[in-house]
Amino acid sequence: MNRRQIKEIAVGVCFLLPNIIGFLSFTVIPLLMSIYMAFTDWNLEMHNFFRFEKISFVGFDNFVKLFREPDFMQYLGNTFFLMMGIPFGVGGSLAAALLLNKDFKGGRGNRIWVTVFLTAVLTVSSALLVICGMGQSAMMILLVSLAGAIFVFGSLGGQGVYRTLFYFPYFTAGVATFILWKKLYNPLTGPINNFLRPVLDALTPVAVLVQPVCPLIGWGLLAGAGAIFVVMLRRKYKLWRDGEAGNASLFLGMAFSSLPLLLSFLWIASALGNALAAILLVTGWGWILYRFFTVRRKYRCVADKGIGDSAIIDGSLMVTGLVLIGICNVFWDLPTYLEGGNVLEPPLWLSDYYWAKPSIMIMGFWGAIGSNNMLLYLAGLSGVPQELYEAADIDGASSWQRFWHITWPQLANVTFFIMVMAVIGGLQGGFEMARTMTQGGPAGSTTTLAYYIYTQGFATGRLGYASAVSWLLFLLVFTVTIFNWKFGNRYTNE
Repeated sequence: MNRRQIKEIAVGVCFLLPNIIGFLSFTVIPLLMSIYMAFTDWNLEMHNFFRFEKISFVGFDNFVKLFREPDFMQYLGNTFFLMMGIPFGVGGSLAAALLLNKDFKGGRGNRIWVTVFLTAVLTVSSALLVICGMGQSAMMILLVSLAGAIFVFGSLGGQGVYRTLFYFPYFTAGVATFILWKKLYNPLTGPINNFLRPVLDALTPVAVLVQPVCPLIGWGLLAGAGAIFVVMLRRKYKLWRDGEAGNASLFLGMAFSSLPLLLSFLWIASALGNALAAILLVTGWGWILYRFFTVRRKYRCVADKGIGDSAIIDGSLMVTGLVLIGICNVFWDLPTYLEGGNVLEPPLWLSDYYWAKPSIMIMGFWGAIGSNNMLLYLAGLSGVPQELYEAADIDGASSWQRFWHITWPQLANVTFFIMVMAVIGGLQGGFEMARTMTQGGPAGSTTTLAYYIYTQGFATGRLGYASAVSWLLFLLVFTVTIFNWKFGNRYTNE
């Protein structure tokens, strides 16, 4: 190597030196220090400028301590609970992309009639709100006016206006958005409860009338959750029999369906008795295992074929079943609540232990609809060959068939990427929301692993323990990502 080459390399290294120093200072060195701290008893109360005791090597004690502390398991459960909103967020992004992929403008005459119609609807709605006197009418008129303005300007501007409006919440996401939602969720003065109070007051007499049939409605919703399980199982069984899904895919779908099934078992046990519930549970699973071990498959395949489909679709159906069971519980508890002469009241949202996590999930769903996921789906829709839709139209395919057999398979790569990033973000997320809106409360109901690491490392000073939690979280994210890349990537190519 001559002097000129050495000089060129030196000049290049000098230009890269700021990046290299930054990478070493803020990534590599802290990473190595966190690995070291995870195996020590480093605590800021004992190891600081004023009191410096010897830092001891404790081996895997910090990791063992994780599973002995009930708080860690609760916060791990909170993290997974909040991740149940991921399928709804992804589905909302896909629905928004499908809507925004259409042409809203149409012809000039069509725009005029749409504008006239929406203006009339806006005027009539505002007048009715004032006449009916639905409490906080000024806020209601503002909201209705805003919705009407969106429709009017959207009909005139077309896709560009709507896409901008849908993406705007994600563009402004951050601490300011969390503070805004905290004000919206205020149980006394928040606009959400101010809107819900007159609505619930009007619905209270209706709830009293349907009070005798509330348990029946609850059983109907529970039957709906059971029907989802049956549909999921039949679908998985058919795919398994025809060689479109392997044994691992079948059992993964059954595992996803187990959680709603176990919750249903608890409800049945409380209502009908443990013996009858056990009989139903054993009979159902016995029939499943009998069919699996006795029916001969028409076509065989590798064990993990179709496992990506199970992870996405069956997981979404599992979340839907859990939602139905939650609503079922509401109807079962409604008669007891109304017995004391109580009236329907809006929830306390972030101040209530049971409503705090759903409140954050609702806010997350609102932000996810118009997020980058929507833009990714819009880009994916632009790449779907139009010849496929033309062939489907010739064959007489319905809109649902066009979506299920053309649009959804063509978006498999986009969905795979979105799900991988959403799962990683879900495991690592929750810190900003908990820190800004709830401080992890009430009673730790909104504390996730990310916020738990912060409190242990910087609030209590247990840096060694916090580092152990961080590396356990890393291993969890790494394992889920490897699973997605190994099996989900195959799903995108099937």
